[in-house]
Amino acid sequence: MRFRGREADRGPRINLRIRGPQVRVIGSEGQLIGLMTVDGAVKLAMEEGLDLVEISPNAKPPVCKIMDYGKYKYEKQKKENENKKRQTKVVVKEIKLRPSTDKHDIDFKVKHARRFIEDKDKAKISIQFRGREIAHLDRAKEMLSKIIESLSDIAEPEVPPKVEGRTLSVILGPRKTSKG
Repeated sequence: MRFRGREADRGPRINLRIRGPQVRVIGSEGQLIGLMTVDGAVKLAMEEGLDLVEISPNAKPPVCKIMDYGKYKYEKQKKENENKKRQTKVVVKEIKLRPSTDKHDIDFKVKHARRFIEDKDKAKISIQFRGREIAHLDRAKEMLSKIIESLSDIAEPEVPPKVEGRTLSVILGPRKTSKG
């Protein structure tokens, strides 16, 4: 396709940028006008003080609608902004531990995890092994289960704890409240 670069990203083609000998035209009220040449359709749109906008470029022949292009772009932008407002971004915050981490340090890190979960974020608890520490996997699993238990009032694991390489980890998300 010869038409790449900046113009391909701008959106639908309008008025004389529409290619092809003929187009299927839809009027400003939504009625089907029929097949016309591009020049004739643009002229018809100009008479109404509107633009000819290519809606379906891949159809044979392309489908175009007579509309106010500026208003169309504004409405589309408004919809996109509304959709962005409704989206919630979920952030995963990681807390790293070692199998030899002391009880006080674990309690301190659990407080951080509690704060993350209360802020509606997810917390990933990772226990990293170095050297021969991987031999103490059972101790690390026990440590992780105690952490999950201490956060069970506000959080629940999304998947069971799993070992990936030299790391044992679990992702905790805010507990889902049942509405019933």
